[in-house]
Amino acid sequence: MKAEGVKRFKPYPAYKDSGVEWLGEIPEHWEVKRVRDVAESIQTGPFGSQLHSDEYVMGGTPVINPANLRDGGLVPDPDCTVDSKTANRLAQHRLQGGDILFARRGDLGRCGLVTKQQEGWLCATGCLRLRPRTPRIQPRYLIRLLSTSGVAQWLALQSVGATMQNLNTSIIARIPVAEPSPSEQDTIAAFIDRETARIDALVAKKERLIELLQEKRAAIITHAVTKGLPSTGSGQATSNVPLKDSGVEWLGEIPAHWEVKRLWHLTPSDRRIMYGIVLPGPNVDDGVPIVKGGDVLPGRLRLDRLNRTTFEIESGYVRSRLQGGDLVFAIRGSIGEVAVVPDELTGANLTQDAARVAYTPAVHGPWLFHALRSRRVFAQLEAGALGATIRGINIRDLKRASIPVPPRGEQEVIAAVLDGEVASVDALVAKVRDAIDRLEELRTALISAAVAGKIDVRTEAA
Repeated sequence: MKAEGVKRFKPYPAYKDSGVEWLGEIPEHWEVKRVRDVAESIQTGPFGSQLHSDEYVMGGTPVINPANLRDGGLVPDPDCTVDSKTANRLAQHRLQGGDILFARRGDLGRCGLVTKQQEGWLCATGCLRLRPRTPRIQPRYLIRLLSTSGVAQWLALQSVGATMQNLNTSIIARIPVAEPSPSEQDTIAAFIDRETARIDALVAKKERLIELLQEKRAAIITHAVTKGLPSTGSGQATSNVPLKDSGVEWLGEIPAHWEVKRLWHLTPSDRRIMYGIVLPGPNVDDGVPIVKGGDVLPGRLRLDRLNRTTFEIESGYVRSRLQGGDLVFAIRGSIGEVAVVPDELTGANLTQDAARVAYTPAVHGPWLFHALRSRRVFAQLEAGALGATIRGINIRDLKRASIPVPPRGEQEVIAAVLDGEVASVDALVAKVRDAIDRLEELRTALISAAVAGKIDVRTEAA
C-alpha cells in the first residue's frame, strides 16, 4: 500500500543532489538551507530556576512541556498553568501563531505548531521555540518537514548528553531544510493536509470497526457464560432450558440447573486468590519474572516481556507463585484483563497490581477464563473500583465475585465454542489493525515524499 500510494504521484521533471544524505536528490529548482537561514529566532523556554512552585495556578496561562506536543500540535495540561503576573514577567517568551516548538528532552525532536488561538502561551525549558521567517518559509510546510523520520534520525546523531538526550539551539539551527518557493510550500502543505485527512478518516472508520468487533466478542462471551449456548441438536445446549433468577442483580436470569458461586469457592484451599509482591524493586537481569497489571494483555504474558525481581525479594512471597494454567487478573493498570499463565512462567510471581486465580479440578480453566471476561461478572467488580486517578479492584471484591457455574461437561463445551468464536473475531480485529498500520505507513510515506520533493504535487493541487 505504501509503495503504490506514493507511486501514483509523478516525480518532478529534473533533480539534483542535495548534499544531505537523508534528503537525497531534490527538485532542481529547490534549495537546501539550514534552519538558521529560515528562522528569525531559536530560543529555549524560560522556565526552570525562574519559576517557583507557588506560581502555578488553575486556569492560568498554559506552560507547554514536551509531553504536551502531540500529533503536530499543542495539548495543554490544566495543572500546568501560571498566574498573569508570572506570564507578564516573561512576556518576551510568549508564543506566537506559527511558532514551532521542539522537544529537546525525552521524545527527541517531537514538535508542535502554535495556532493563533494559542498565542500568549509559554513553553518550559524542555522545549525550544523556533520562529519561522515568513513569508520565506511557511510554518505548515516547515513543521511537516521537521516531523519526518529523516530529521529525527539526524537529530539523534547530533544530540548530546550522557544520561538524557538533549537538543540545544545550535543543533536545531543546523538542521538541513529543503526549500521550495513559498507558493509551492503552500501547495505542498495543502496537499498533505488533504491527503492525511482522507487517511485519518479511513483510520477512524477502521478503529470504529474494531470497537464494534470487540463489542460483538464481549456480547458472545457474556451470553454464553450467563445463558449458555444456543441449541445445536447435540443435547449440550443450555439456551433453551428453563431459566431462574440468579439472585444477583448483575447476572439476571441463568439456566435453572446452574449454580451461582463466589469465585473463591472455585479455587483450591492451598492456592487462594491473592496478589503478589508489594515492592518488587528495580528490574534485574537475573531474577524471578514478575507479572504486573499492565502485563495482563494479549501478547504481553511472555517470559521475554516481563521484568524481574531479585530472588531475595521474591522469597517472601512464595504463596503467590504462579503455575502453568493459572489465570491472572489485572486489578490495577489494565483493570479487568484476564490471561492464562503459560507453562514457561511456572515459578514466576506477581506484583500487587495483578491477582492469581487458580481453580479446583471441578473447574474447567478455559471456561473460567471466559467467565471472568464476561461483562456481567466484570460489572460487579467495576462498581467497587477504587481510586480517582488509578482505578483498582479490591482483592476482597474479586474473591466475592458471583460466577454462574454450569456442570463441568457444559463448561468444556462452552469453552470450546467460545474459543472458536473469539478466535474468529480476534482474527478479524488483527486484519483491521494490520490495515490501520499500512494506512499510517502510507501517511508517513506521503508526507516524507512531499516535503522532500520525491513527488510533484503541483498537478494534484491543480
